[in-house]
Amino acid sequence: MSTPLRQDTPEDRAAVEAVLRAARLPGSQDPFASGLVDGIRIRDGMVQVALHAERDGAAALEPLRAGLETALRQLPGVINASVLLTAHRDAPPAAAPRPGAAPAAGHRPIGLGGQAAGGRLLPDVRAVVAVASGKGGVGKSTTAVNLAVGLARLGLSVGLLDADIHGPSLPRMLGLNEQPEVRNKRLQPMERWGVRAMSIGLLVDERSAMIWRGPMVMGALQQLMGDVDWGALDVLVVDMPPGTGDAQLTLAQKVPLAGAVIVSTPQDIALLDARRGVAMFNKTNVPVLGIVENMSVFCCPNCGHRAELFGHGGARREAEALGVPFLGEIPLLLDIRTHADAGTPVLAAAPDGEAGRAYAALAARVAEALAPALDKPRGVRA
Repeated sequence: MSTPLRQDTPEDRAAVEAVLRAARLPGSQDPFASGLVDGIRIRDGMVQVALHAERDGAAALEPLRAGLETALRQLPGVINASVLLTAHRDAPPAAAPRPGAAPAAGHRPIGLGGQAAGGRLLPDVRAVVAVASGKGGVGKSTTAVNLAVGLARLGLSVGLLDADIHGPSLPRMLGLNEQPEVRNKRLQPMERWGVRAMSIGLLVDERSAMIWRGPMVMGALQQLMGDVDWGALDVLVVDMPPGTGDAQLTLAQKVPLAGAVIVSTPQDIALLDARRGVAMFNKTNVPVLGIVENMSVFCCPNCGHRAELFGHGGARREAEALGVPFLGEIPLLLDIRTHADAGTPVLAAAPDGEAGRAYAALAARVAEALAPALDKPRGVRA
């Protein structure tokens, strides 16, 4: 096997640049001579190239983009390569920055040719709810999917946004395989199980590594809110990436969140991170709707024996200590995993089972907490 390309060594960069210089645009110039190369990133066999593209010219560059990806993947040691079309937004009129606000992202990594909505994002959504966790591996995405399905089963119009740019999982969990349509330069959300959904995973191959730095991640997140035709929604559930980083701050600053749901497992290590998540939302003045204890009790599928593999009751005690609501326990069941892998949320597949009832109860509690926001006209947020 060829040695993977290292990061930013002169030899590896020269090999990538040679591929770019060999490509030709209409008019016979190469991307370097035309000033299109916006950035090159090489790491552990992964190559990412960003090409600057004006919105009106993005479609004409698509053959070049696809051809460069093919050529880069043929370089010795390259595991995968992605070529992205980016654009820099015109600067908005000067305005006084909000205290502590992050600078606006300049990159628009999804080449739609459109433009994110000016002013407020998601004006036709009554309530935006973030489903977050302080750490990965606690079942946050599974909880977000089933929460969205549960809210839809209550008769609400619901959207589901996958904000985990580096690790999108919602397409697999919802059974979505096709790419979304673009109409009037806006992405159309996919619909499954009564929920409108959008994820960066619908726009790239699921085997591709999203090797993006902060500005591109923030630009993609804003596009998934502003360049997607969500329509009128009662609730938009946002599956956040784990942790308390840029994505969480961007969402809290760009969108008036109606609340956050924190997902944790019962053991102390996970609860430490859940505590940080609660603290972050408190600092950004986002109401914490409550904490969910996921993987609360393991139920043996053969004999029905119940075992507390990760302890039990830790999230309830933590919620009491922090003064936030406790939203319930989700058991650790094989059905939850198998239905998620098959693309059918367990609440849709088996609503009367133990897991289905637990998720339905969670959705009812969240809907009750959102009642003040849902009673307001669209465009007026709590």
